[in-house]
Amino acid sequence: MGAVAAEVVETGRLLLLPLAVEHAVEMAVVLGDPALHAFIGGAPADPAALRARYERLVAGSPDPDVSWCNWVIRLRDEGCLVGTVQATVTGPAHDRVAEIAWVVGTPWQGRGIAGEAARALVAWLGRQEVRTVVAHIHPEHRASAAVATAAGLTPTDVLHEGEIRWTGPAGG
Repeated sequence: MGAVAAEVVETGRLLLLPLAVEHAVEMAVVLGDPALHAFIGGAPADPAALRARYERLVAGSPDPDVSWCNWVIRLRDEGCLVGTVQATVTGPAHDRVAEIAWVVGTPWQGRGIAGEAARALVAWLGRQEVRTVVAHIHPEHRASAAVATAAGLTPTDVLHEGEIRWTGPAGG
């Protein structure tokens, strides 16, 4: 397939920075609200657990046909991390698919940050020859549905583990 690697992506308000292990301490605070797990399950990770997770993510997929691309979202004006976006890219170069996800910390929600980051991610994926973008969203998670719509995705009739499969073309 040829690996796809995260690189800095810029928008008007945001920098999407490739994930680094050193982001774990700040991100543990950003992702520390238990309400963020209402639709995805689990609980907030402490800095040590998040550091271990980031070490695994930064090391990359053990499958050479799968690329894990992970970013933290930095809000330029405030100079702080506010969330993450991610893409798991699979498939041959002529027919790549990316499964994407996003999360923005509670204090920064409602400001269009997730939508801006997701649009930038989908555009970047298009430049990596990804053809199709997929997201899985809980049927009651209206905010994530709005983000997916802003990124050019539409819901399908497919339900996977209780979540609706959304799809769209990469490239924005």
